[in-house]
Amino acid sequence: MKFHRRAFLSAAAAVPLAATASACGMTAEDGGSDGGPLTGLRIMVPNSPGGGYDTTARSIARIMEDEEIAKAVEVFNLEGAGGTVGLQRVVGEEGNGELAMQMGLGVVGASYTQNSEAKLTGTTPIAKIVEESGAIVVPVNSPFQTIDDLVAAWSADLKGVTAGGGSSPGGPDHLLPMQLAKAVGIDPTQVNYVSYDGGGELLPALLGEKISFGASGVGEFIDQIEAGQLRVLAVSGAERVALVPDAPSFAESGIDLEFTNWRGWVAPPGIADADRDKWIDALTAMHDSAAWQEELEKQGWTDAFITGDDFGAFLTEQDATVAATLQELGLA
Repeated sequence: MKFHRRAFLSAAAAVPLAATASACGMTAEDGGSDGGPLTGLRIMVPNSPGGGYDTTARSIARIMEDEEIAKAVEVFNLEGAGGTVGLQRVVGEEGNGELAMQMGLGVVGASYTQNSEAKLTGTTPIAKIVEESGAIVVPVNSPFQTIDDLVAAWSADLKGVTAGGGSSPGGPDHLLPMQLAKAVGIDPTQVNYVSYDGGGELLPALLGEKISFGASGVGEFIDQIEAGQLRVLAVSGAERVALVPDAPSFAESGIDLEFTNWRGWVAPPGIADADRDKWIDALTAMHDSAAWQEELEKQGWTDAFITGDDFGAFLTEQDATVAATLQELGLA
C-alpha cells in the first residue's frame, strides 16, 4: 500500500457483532510433514463469494488438496461490515488452531471505519501471500474508452459519475478512487462512492451499469474482461499487468499515483506454536509448488510471500499506517 495521495469520506456506521466457537487445534494425528496431508482445516472468507478474498482462498485450498498438502479443506464465507464480522469471529475463537481467515488491506481499514473492537493485531499472523495492482474498470457499453475520458466526465459531473468498490471505506477499493480523484484534481469529499461487500456484489452492479466505474484488483473480474463484458481503463501499479497488457498504468496516462493491494492469512489468538507452524509449513509447501506459480500468472497476482513474525511486523506497520491515515481523514 502506498499513500501517495489522501482521501476524505464519511465512515459507514458500525455493525456490532460477535460469533465465537471453540475447536481443537491440529495435532500429529491430523497429518502434516510427519503424517501425511493435514485434515480439518477451515478457511474463512470475510466477504461475499466471487471476490478477491474468495478467489484467493479457494485457489489455495484447491492447490493444497491437489498437491496432497491437505485434504477436505473447508472454505466458507462470513460476510458483513467490510470483513469485521469475520474478524470478530476469528478473534473470538481463541486457541482454535484449525481456523484461518483470508484477509488483506481492506480488513485493516474496516476494523477502524466500522469501529470494530477486534483488530488484526489481536490475531496470530500466518502469512502474507500476494500483492495485486488495482484497476479502474467500466462496463463494455460505457462511453469511457480511456482513463482520460473518465477523468474529463468525472471532473465535469462529480455526482453523476459514480464510483463503486468491493470494500468499505478504508479498504483498497475505496482508497483507490479516492486517491485517483485527488491525483487528478478532484475533491475526494465530493466523490460519489458506493460500497459493496466484496467483488461478488460489485460485479453485478458493474455489469448492470448501476455505477459508472469500479475499482478492484486486476484479476478479480478477469473472466468478464476476457469475455468482453468489462473494460480496464488503467491499472494502478508501477507497470502494466501481463493479464491485461493493453491497459496502461496511471503513470503512462500522466497520473502521478501508484497503489497496490495485498492479501494474507491470520489465525485466532492463542493457538499453539505447533498449530501456527503447521499452517505456515502448509502454505510454504503450497507456495513452492509449480501449481501456485501457474496460479499467480493466471490471476495476475504478484508473489509477496512472508510468514510468521515477519508478517506480524508488516501487519503491525500496516495497522498503524492505516489507523493514522484514517484518523487524519476523519474516517476513524
